[in-house]
Amino acid sequence: MSARDNSPYRCNNKLYKMYAIVEILGQQFKVEAGRKLYIHRMAEADRGSKVEFDKVLLVDNAGAVTVGAPLVEGAKVVCEVVSHLRGDKVLVFHKKRRKGYRKLNGHRQDLTEIVVKEIIA
Repeated sequence: MSARDNSPYRCNNKLYKMYAIVEILGQQFKVEAGRKLYIHRMAEADRGSKVEFDKVLLVDNAGAVTVGAPLVEGAKVVCEVVSHLRGDKVLVFHKKRRKGYRKLNGHRQDLTEIVVKEIIA
């Protein structure tokens, strides 16, 4: 199996795909080819543009696990930006009983939706 082959493989009658653990904007994600991710807003990325992430911490390619120290050399994840959107509203409510103190605060996180095109190991 070549390093660029993202096809699934079988082991003990289970179907496995190549995956990687990658750090994107300070968060770690497990990515597979074709998977959608919602990450913090990337203001510099336009819709339809390709984005490459080279902070790959681990790669599992057909059962051969490569762990970086701290990063895997030459590995990168190629993604495509689908859209920019906002997450669901989160309500933060503070209350102190018997004191008449109540405070309600809302927050919506700005997100970017990306699709993983390929993992290059």
